[in-house]
Amino acid sequence: MLAILNDLLWGKVLIGLLIGVGVWFTVASNFVQIRFFKRMFGILKQGIHHEKGHVSSFQALMISVAGRVGAGNIAGVAVAITLGGPGAIFWMWVIGLIGMATSFFECTLAQVYKKAEPDGNFRGGPAYYMHKGMKQKWMGSFYSLLLALSIGTALIALQSFTMASSFEQSFGTSTLHSGLALAAITAIIIFGGIKRIAEVAEWIVPFMAAGYFLLGLYVIGTSFEKIPAVFVQIFNSAFGLQQAIGGGFGVAILMGVQRGLFSNEAGLGHAANVAAVAYVKHPVNQGIVQSFSVFIDTMVLCTVTAMVILLSGVYSAESDVGGIALTQISLATYVGDWSGIFVTIALSLFAFTTILYLYYLGENGLNFFSNENKKLFNVYRVIILVQIVWGSQQELTTIFSFADLAVGLLALSNLITLIFLFKTGKRVLADYDQQVEQGIKEPRFEASQFNDLELDPESWPSQNKTS
Repeated sequence: MLAILNDLLWGKVLIGLLIGVGVWFTVASNFVQIRFFKRMFGILKQGIHHEKGHVSSFQALMISVAGRVGAGNIAGVAVAITLGGPGAIFWMWVIGLIGMATSFFECTLAQVYKKAEPDGNFRGGPAYYMHKGMKQKWMGSFYSLLLALSIGTALIALQSFTMASSFEQSFGTSTLHSGLALAAITAIIIFGGIKRIAEVAEWIVPFMAAGYFLLGLYVIGTSFEKIPAVFVQIFNSAFGLQQAIGGGFGVAILMGVQRGLFSNEAGLGHAANVAAVAYVKHPVNQGIVQSFSVFIDTMVLCTVTAMVILLSGVYSAESDVGGIALTQISLATYVGDWSGIFVTIALSLFAFTTILYLYYLGENGLNFFSNENKKLFNVYRVIILVQIVWGSQQELTTIFSFADLAVGLLALSNLITLIFLFKTGKRVLADYDQQVEQGIKEPRFEASQFNDLELDPESWPSQNKTS
């Protein structure tokens, strides 16, 4: 039954909705992800500076990249190519591009409707804009409950299993020992709250993403002359002109869209929970930054994996090699047998940072019901640590089907809310655009101009716009 529901939800309803919403938001916003692309770098530079007592825009970006970047960038891309042919990569690019617009709006709205907590941090996300924007608290409660349950029962265990099984295969390390070590390191971080998670992500995520990217550049550089032929192969396969070596036109689209959506998470609502914690001068700033995180995940890191596979010449439509093995063998043709160790370390870092990201999402779900309840958080943290150890030792089936269903329902409720709140998001974007046109270098959000939205006054105190 769960398999049937998941197939309906993920195979039909969500894909159509995610694509439709992404295209609509892209066109209606005058291609916000393209016209603000250059501005992303300036905002990131500003966001590195910390406002005392707050999580910076850059730190929030690193936490969301930690969640978006994971096994999907290494194994998921290989699966897409294996089942859909090289053309799947083109459709992955398309979905990444339109997903940048969806992520922009969900993260902008998360900032608009965020709430200041007594400790100086902010909380927000889909549950909060469902409650305050849609005026539907039951939707926020439903979303938060599913978020905490899906993460507290399965999603973190999946990451633990991925890391432990990879270590066992490469180094012969006991999965129990790997699970215990991962739980111990995770405990040190999550008991320090969101600020400690942000500080760790700020250092680890750029290191792991840059390391993987640089290795990819090395591979691309050593096979530079093959690049034009690879792009021809991708485009021919994408439009069904080379079906003999791929999965066919329809399968190429399906696999590219699915892997793109699953990897960058745009529209699923997860990243919006993290986007709300940042201190920014205007909600659109964090929308732009989070849009950039989709670019990093799909357009950069997923592309690196695809190029490594296709440039190596290892891929063949008739081959039985697929998944992570395809990525490892492709890397081995350039860097030797130690590629397996590199992939294991990369997967472990990706899994570890994803666990930190997922934990915060679950905590944020609980916080919707009980503001900054330390006892509740500590109990949840212990559950997470037990789940890490448990998940490291076994493959899970039914419980992950439940998690998939839960995440699908989270995405469905979030997308419905985004549709209803699109006018609000566009109104906030128009305010930002107007200030940019006036020559204001750092636009500021004046909550008094949006009194009808009943925003949290502590999150958005009255401030004068300055150039």
